[in-house]
Amino acid sequence: MIKNLTVLLVEDDDVAAESVMRSLKKAAPDIGLIWAENGQIAIDILNHQHPDKVLRAPYLVLLDLNMPVMNGFEFLEAVRNDNKLKNTVIFILSTSNEDNDRSRAYHNNVAGYMVKSAVGPQFAKLASLLNTYRNAVELTN
Repeated sequence: MIKNLTVLLVEDDDVAAESVMRSLKKAAPDIGLIWAENGQIAIDILNHQHPDKVLRAPYLVLLDLNMPVMNGFEFLEAVRNDNKLKNTVIFILSTSNEDNDRSRAYHNNVAGYMVKSAVGPQFAKLASLLNTYRNAVELTN
């Protein structure tokens, strides 16, 4: 079991972000949560350049695709092209169920792709999946 896991939630929709965070806290209260409203803020957090938010290993990223400033695909490209960040574990959580979005995400080595409508309105399935993942895998960041 991974202790002290932190999830970096990259999501521009504050209602969805609050729902995900509430669900994760309920299912796994010991998982830390940091919210970034877009990909650029998330990059700043990952590079320890954000003035307020500090992310410590081990962590994983839960990424929305459709965001302003830096969308999920731009974020994936930036992370995968950065030698310090390229091994970051990233799960996609998107409204898109398009095959081309799913293929493009997996081409960028994501750990999983979840459609928001399929994980339920309260994100309980998502919380359960991340908790199970944490208990089954050893993360090194």
